[in-house]
Amino acid sequence: MTISPVIASEKDLVTLNAAVAERIDGHMPVSQVRLLVGAMLVAFAAVLIFLAADGLVLPMRLSLMVFATTLICWTIFDLPETPVALAGAAALAVTGAVGEEAVYAALGNDIVWLMMAASVIAAVLQASGLVERLAFRLLARFRDVSRLFWVVTLTIFVTAFVIPSTSARAAIFMPVFLGLASTIGRPGVTRALALLFPSVILLSAAASLTGAGAHLVAVDFIRRSGGEAPGFLGWALLAAPFALLTSLLACGLILRFFLDDADRNSRFDLPAAPTEKPPFSARDKAILAVTAAIVAALATSDLHGIALPVVALVGALVLASEKISGMPFRKALKGVEWNLLLFLAGTLVIGEALLSTGTATELADRLIGAFGQIGKPPAWLVVLLAIAVATFAHIVLASRTARATVLIPAVALPLAGFGVSPASLIMVTAIGSGFCQTLMVSAKPVALFGGMEPPAFSPSDLLRLALMLALPFIALLALFALVIWPAVGLET
Repeated sequence: MTISPVIASEKDLVTLNAAVAERIDGHMPVSQVRLLVGAMLVAFAAVLIFLAADGLVLPMRLSLMVFATTLICWTIFDLPETPVALAGAAALAVTGAVGEEAVYAALGNDIVWLMMAASVIAAVLQASGLVERLAFRLLARFRDVSRLFWVVTLTIFVTAFVIPSTSARAAIFMPVFLGLASTIGRPGVTRALALLFPSVILLSAAASLTGAGAHLVAVDFIRRSGGEAPGFLGWALLAAPFALLTSLLACGLILRFFLDDADRNSRFDLPAAPTEKPPFSARDKAILAVTAAIVAALATSDLHGIALPVVALVGALVLASEKISGMPFRKALKGVEWNLLLFLAGTLVIGEALLSTGTATELADRLIGAFGQIGKPPAWLVVLLAIAVATFAHIVLASRTARATVLIPAVALPLAGFGVSPASLIMVTAIGSGFCQTLMVSAKPVALFGGMEPPAFSPSDLLRLALMLALPFIALLALFALVIWPAVGLET
């Protein structure tokens, strides 16, 4: 290769020197590295699925290829989750792996309607400021830091049953955090509170069926795999105790390791709740009454026989009316996370393809065959493996719903082939994926509280808390899956 000795300008010389230096050092921009690695993985997956793997029919190969490609796009290419999921659903329909009706049906799936109605309810509660004022009214009774932390934990935990989005709960509780931090005025307490709020928001989400889209994906997989999917109350009975214990555990760790004795025992006077309008006006009481009725109707759906999406939809229509909340329904619809709903629809199609084509069953059979010579592992080891993979998957895949979509057919269902209940493995995978607080980018609540100026806590603080919490989280979830859940009817 020859280089022309003629350099048109000083700018050209600088550009040439930079290019030569980059070539000499062997450096490559991160974006190019991602592109190269991702392209190589897609090509490798294509060769493995279409040429190397034997005994697969074409729909299976297509489903596996779309599944692998979406995973690479989410992790290596770092592309937005929703467009990738919708593109995967469209590719499955175009190639004939699933019928076009499956794509249209996903948009009308009961899971999508349930999340839409729950988002409307959350939008009304957020706009009313009722949760924030109730929290201030409750917390104003406490004068020492230690007790305040425990009550904050319990308060956040309760909201998991009425507000389906962890991002919405983080936005609602941000003013509460700022009010507490400014009143107490101790930097150590501010740091600990900033760690407590997102940690409990994320951990308590496991308590409610509508607490995360991953739970609804899990219920759909349980139903499609032939199991009995838990309803709103059934999910709460199984998961709420675990969510409460892990939330309290996080609170205890933060109090013990992120506060000294002076901060832990300090006292303060919390001002009264904001008084933009009376704390309990007639409208507030109406909103509270309707919200309580919605939760009660959801919890008793097995008794009255009305499906959860219908109950939530009726409740949303009542709550988002000007006579009740003062908010027009069209305004409440603006609070719906349409991006999440479309993402759910796309992932449901991908999950449908893996199940309807027999791909998930084939993966399970081959996994059993691969380990056949070693011997059948005990149930506790299978469950522990599923929990560990789900717990640490957030380091690779940021979206919780995407993690559930990937891990359930790729980990939970194949592991069920070793004689463990698919429903139990799907539950622990979905709940285990809720541990997502190791990095600033792992979850939106963490990014929201960690992205303030000046920063309330550092990435090393977050990593330290995650390392202390991870092993107890895994051990406690294994205890529930192997001992407590079988005692209440969910066999392992």
